[in-house]
Formats: sequence, C-alpha cells, structure tokens
Amino acid sequence: MKKIISVVGARPNFMKVAPIHFEFEKHKHIVKHLICHTGQHYDEKMSKVFFDELGLPHPDFDLGVGSGSHAVQTAGIMIEFEKVLQQEKPDLIIVVGDVNSTIACSLVAKKMNIAVAHVEAGLRSFDKTMPEEINRVLTDVISDYLFVSENSGIINLIREGVAENKMFLVGNVMIDSLINSLQKVEGSQILERLQVKRGDYLLVTLHRPCNVDNKHSLSAIINILNKHAKNHRIIFPVHPRTKLSIINFDLYKEISENLIISDPIGYLDFICLSKNAILILTDSGGIQEESTFLNVQCITLRDNTERPVTIELGTNHLIGTDMKKIDQAIKNILDGNVKKGTIPPLWDGKTAERICSKLLEILSKN
Repeated sequence: MKKIISVVGARPNFMKVAPIHFEFEKHKHIVKHLICHTGQHYDEKMSKVFFDELGLPHPDFDLGVGSGSHAVQTAGIMIEFEKVLQQEKPDLIIVVGDVNSTIACSLVAKKMNIAVAHVEAGLRSFDKTMPEEINRVLTDVISDYLFVSENSGIINLIREGVAENKMFLVGNVMIDSLINSLQKVEGSQILERLQVKRGDYLLVTLHRPCNVDNKHSLSAIINILNKHAKNHRIIFPVHPRTKLSIINFDLYKEISENLIISDPIGYLDFICLSKNAILILTDSGGIQEESTFLNVQCITLRDNTERPVTIELGTNHLIGTDMKKIDQAIKNILDGNVKKGTIPPLWDGKTAERICSKLLEILSKN
C-alpha cells in the first residue's frame, strides 16, 4: 500500500486537491491518500466552507499555523509538517499552486528524501516582487514530478533546464472542480440574496499588495467602481487583507450604495456570481482561468500574468494598474467590445485522472 499526502493551505488549494482526492479514492485498495491542512487560511469563510462545499473529508492533519510574515508562516509550516512526515513516512507528497504552504512543505519533504509532485508547475509571471513567483520557481526546482496546466508552463520549464521526463502537460485541475460543481451551482441563492439579476452586474476581487496596500491605489480603484456603479451594480467580496486596508485608510465612507461590499463568499456562490456577471475585475490568478472557462469577460488589474493562455485563447484582458486604462477597458467591454474566447486544451474535467494515473504508474515502478 502506497501513501500520499496532499497539502492544502490557502483558498485556491482546496479546489485543486479535491478532484485529486476523489480520483485517488477510486484506487484506495492500492494507495492511501491523506490531506494535510497547514492552516495558512484559517478563517472559516476562507477555509472550512471550501471543505464542506467541495465534499472533502475533514483533513487528516491540521497544522493550525495561521497568519504571520512570510518568514514566520513558512517556518511554522515547516516545523509542523516535519512532524507529520516523521510520523507518516509517505512515499510522496503533492503540493499545489504557489502559496507559502507549497514551498514550505516541498522543502521539508525533499530534505527527508520524500518525493514531491507539484501540480500547476511551470507558470511564470517573471515578476520577482511577487512572493508567489518565488514560491513557484523554487518549488519547481526541487520537485520530482511537474504537472503543468498550460503549454507556457512546459516552455518555461524547458527554458530553465528542467528534464523533460519530469514534466507532464495534464490540463487544469481547478477546472475539474468547476465542472464537477456546475450542477450544484444552479441551486445557489446568492443572486436573490444580493438582489442582482443575471448579466446585470460586475464582480470584483482584489488582494494583491500593489492594489490594496497603498491608499492612493485602493481609493482610485474604488472611485472607478463608484463611477460604473451608477449604471450597474457591482459586487465586491472583500478579502481580509483588503478589508483591513479599507478600514485603515478610512475608505468605507467613499463607497457608493450600488457597490455591494460583502465578506468572502463560498465556492459555489462565487462560481454562480462569476458565471452570471457581465464582467469580472480581479488580480487573482485562478479567477482568470475560471472566467475563461465560463466565457465571461475578465479584466486583470496587474502588469503581468503567469497564466498567458487566458489572454491568448480566453476572455482575459491584462490591463495593468493605470487607472485611466482600467476605466476605459471597463467602458469598452460594457459597450460590447468583448473577446470571443475558447477553452484551452485539456481543460476538460479529466486532469485529476491524468495526474493520478501517472503518479500510480510512477509509484508502482518504484
């Protein structure tokens, strides 16, 4: 019996690990799959609700690390995860994405000579000021098996000198979760609760430091949202980091009535909001992918993206952080100037199946 531990830490990780867990459950006679939650996102709205809605079992290990600086959080995860590995002695660990939990657990495993598989490998923004970029690059360097969601990831890894027999283009596992959840999403009451109509509102998510840690930037974004809220309601589920900035900068008084501020929203309700929006404005990575699959126009408020396929094939518009350009891009899309997107190759709901099949093949040979 082989043993695999998958690591989840922050909100996007749950949607990536859920399909992998369910796929391994089909092979539980030959592999024991365990889930370790580092507690990087520990708030119920950012964590527990995702386990519940995705049908994941209670994690086998909950490290309860919580927040802190990058150094404090990474060190705390490493200390606690080492205890799990000493106790369980798995054959392999799976890390996903690019959060602190990803690099922390990879480092611990490699120093204990335990194989590491990185799901969503090879993505690059080429912006070393982003903590996520550091996490991605370093995790890929030390991982044994690299599962890639889009062709740009393969190109990046080859350019970095990674052996081609370590990398596998398998598609986007987060899209597996999205496809698996679409029927449940139909039962969401979020539109009624927020009193908005399908195709008659904008959806906004912001959490990157460049957008929310500076009073001038955040205030300018809110002013643009207020302007467009005169004609369309705008839903803005506020990330804890963004909420703290709005409070510290005393910006709540600047928010117009038609700009609906809410706490973080659960996965099914959020997909319902995404699916039925005219336009999404975001600085998140995963939402660029979900909007492309759902064929919803997306404006990304960043100067770069590690997911170029969402621009090349999808409905994503990479606009940057220039307020005039953001304002004009919103106007253009609302006036009907939209991108006709297509779904990228292998984003078909079978990515977890391909990942698990390859890992079971590798483990059987070892």
